[in-house]
Amino acid sequence: MTEVIKIDPLAPDPEKIRYAASFIRDGKTVAFPTETVYGLGANAFDGEACLKIFKAKNRPADNPLIVHIASIDQLYEVASIDDSIFELSKKIWPGPITLVLKKSNKIPKEVTAGLDTVAVRMPAHPIALALIKESGLPIAAPSANLATRPSPTVAQDVIDDLDGRVDLIIDGGHTFFGIESTIVNITERPAVLLRPGPFTVEELKKLFNDIIIPDYAKGTKEAEVALAPGMKYRHYAPSTKLIIVENSEVLKRAAEILSKRYSIALLIPIEMLNDFKDYKCIVLGSYNNLYTVARDLFDSFRALDRLKVDIGLMLATPEEGIGFSIMNRARKAAGHSVVNKIEDLSRYIAI
Repeated sequence: MTEVIKIDPLAPDPEKIRYAASFIRDGKTVAFPTETVYGLGANAFDGEACLKIFKAKNRPADNPLIVHIASIDQLYEVASIDDSIFELSKKIWPGPITLVLKKSNKIPKEVTAGLDTVAVRMPAHPIALALIKESGLPIAAPSANLATRPSPTVAQDVIDDLDGRVDLIIDGGHTFFGIESTIVNITERPAVLLRPGPFTVEELKKLFNDIIIPDYAKGTKEAEVALAPGMKYRHYAPSTKLIIVENSEVLKRAAEILSKRYSIALLIPIEMLNDFKDYKCIVLGSYNNLYTVARDLFDSFRALDRLKVDIGLMLATPEEGIGFSIMNRARKAAGHSVVNKIEDLSRYIAI
């Protein structure tokens, strides 16, 4: 049976943290909040423990995990680094950015999918940092959801997906950013953006002299090899058919056409709610403040499933700042079903 404990995210109870850390040391699985989404963690040095993560999530074995650390000393344990990486890590951590580095011999192949690289980050969440410190171990953790499902931003999402499949779930309230960390491969020169996240492209360009942004980072295609999570497989997806619509005029026409044949729901910004009052709507937040959209994006995908409709239509967000990361997730969640003009609609659904 899965045990659930509540911990205050701003003032973690040391006794509860010690209790949760004992699960990590015993080779068990613990779901815990980070500033991005909830992660499902196990001892990063224990290959057998990490295999339990893959089994619980139904996760493909060639999809690597991210190793979470709580100090720079731990970085030296999990990766091979030089002075430049050390200086970079001091600038960006704790925070929602993951670096792909050359792995150390202490990291088992189960964590890295047999690759010679490892994805590492230091989370900026009191519970996550306390759990790692108390366990005395780096914690390997992908998002704490069933594979392909929207990532969890509250403990109930984890319970819905993984109850009975993991050992312990820490309920630490809602996560802060709502989408997973930015991932950058710095074993290549120039650096390569593998997955966008809360650490935006604009911020990355200030951090790195040059950075490559491939199509798979835009969410318009899948990578051939997964060097890190979120690159290769369908991710973040509701069970309901989801279609991304690029502009509001096409959304209006698509809603008119599809509502004659299907039950539909619209995922739209609060600014447009009055324009679509005749339809079932899920408010994505404000497109004037895209961090509100990011925080609740995966909640909105799960809400879509609860409505039990045939189709969800989501209005694309602007792609500056965190909007670029939002659209990466949205395109992948929709299986790349994106409508730019009304004629595109028949490519994805019978009309």
